[in-house]
Amino acid sequence: MPGDRRSGAAEYASHVNAAAALLDAGAPAAEAARALAGQLGCSERQARRYLARAAESGRVAVPDDGTVFTVRLPVRLAAAVREHARTSGRTISSVAVQALEEFLHRAHGDRPAR
Repeated sequence: MPGDRRSGAAEYASHVNAAAALLDAGAPAAEAARALAGQLGCSERQARRYLARAAESGRVAVPDDGTVFTVRLPVRLAAAVREHARTSGRTISSVAVQALEEFLHRAHGDRPAR
């Protein structure tokens, strides 16, 4: 049965973007839901959820694939990162990604970090 598994973040973003493309083309909601369900192999109910998200926020960025990257940090720095993540309502990973991207951007001038 369709819907037996959850999509990952990149797949979800691409589904929302496919829904946004249908909305941008002016497809009526019911027709767009049927077309999207057929295109994605999901239920019309799920397709309507993608359409609702696309209508609410438009296209969404497709996240990069992630990998586990283990580093050893001083205890005080790890504690500070955890505390900053907690108080800002973010994940430790998102804090680390932002910090490393900013560091690499500064270290390499105006070149993108990627």
